[in-house]
Amino acid sequence: MLTALPFLALMTNALIWGTIWWPFRQLQAMGVHPVLGTALVYLILFCGLLLVKPAAAAIARRHPLLLLLAFTSGSTNVLFNWAATTGDVVRVVLLFYLMPAWSVLLAWYFLGEKPNKYSILRLVLAFSGVLIVMIPAGATWQSLTANLSLPDALAIVGGFTFAGTNVVLRSQYRVPGEARMLAMFFGGLVAAGAMSVLGISLGRMPPVPDIAWGWPLMVLVVAVLIMLSNWTLQYGASRLAATTAAVVMLSEVVFASASNVLIEGTVLSGRLLLGGALVLSASLIAALESRLP
Repeated sequence: MLTALPFLALMTNALIWGTIWWPFRQLQAMGVHPVLGTALVYLILFCGLLLVKPAAAAIARRHPLLLLLAFTSGSTNVLFNWAATTGDVVRVVLLFYLMPAWSVLLAWYFLGEKPNKYSILRLVLAFSGVLIVMIPAGATWQSLTANLSLPDALAIVGGFTFAGTNVVLRSQYRVPGEARMLAMFFGGLVAAGAMSVLGISLGRMPPVPDIAWGWPLMVLVVAVLIMLSNWTLQYGASRLAATTAAVVMLSEVVFASASNVLIEGTVLSGRLLLGGALVLSASLIAALESRLP
């Protein structure tokens, strides 16, 4: 049972991020831009963690590589939110989930985790599932790859920084969890905060709305969810190979699609079922890899 906990932790993380779109959509309906909402969430998390674990700052200062963790995790939030709010969501998510390929390369180079036949099989199954779920019916490779735009580039780089986050977490597994969390919260606060200030000052983003009980409460709910997702990510990613963690977290695509069906009433198509089965098969292989010949 203990060996299954890292996988369950990453699945929990994927569940949260696969359904977090709904509270952020509610925030947007209340006049809070998703990037501004992200900044407020990380402000709560950063200050809250400092209050609960004041020693975390001193620990973090002794581990300079946590600055890299802050950069990669904060950049991931900003790049993905920027891409998703300005570009075609299908293209953005598809390009962002090139992340497992980046994880294989980064883990091979920095951690010495050479890909084997099972990691390659997991990647093939996971990529196939993501393509089936995310590519709309009737789309062609020409229409998906032609005229790459700024949002497309942001999504690709965001997937790369997400893979980098997983690799840095793996390399810093001996650092106390509260210090790693503080670094990630700091990165999210600085990146999203800077983007919010810039967006509001340039008139590209609405200012903070008048205080009402609804949207601050929703921000607090999102903060609790992201705190839980951060803990589960750190627990799982620091105990599994980076390539394994990356593929397991692809189940986020399945959770996002399923939540869309339940909340929005989207029709459950054969493409969704087949793609979800492939992604979950990749995760199952990752969980059972140590027992395979």
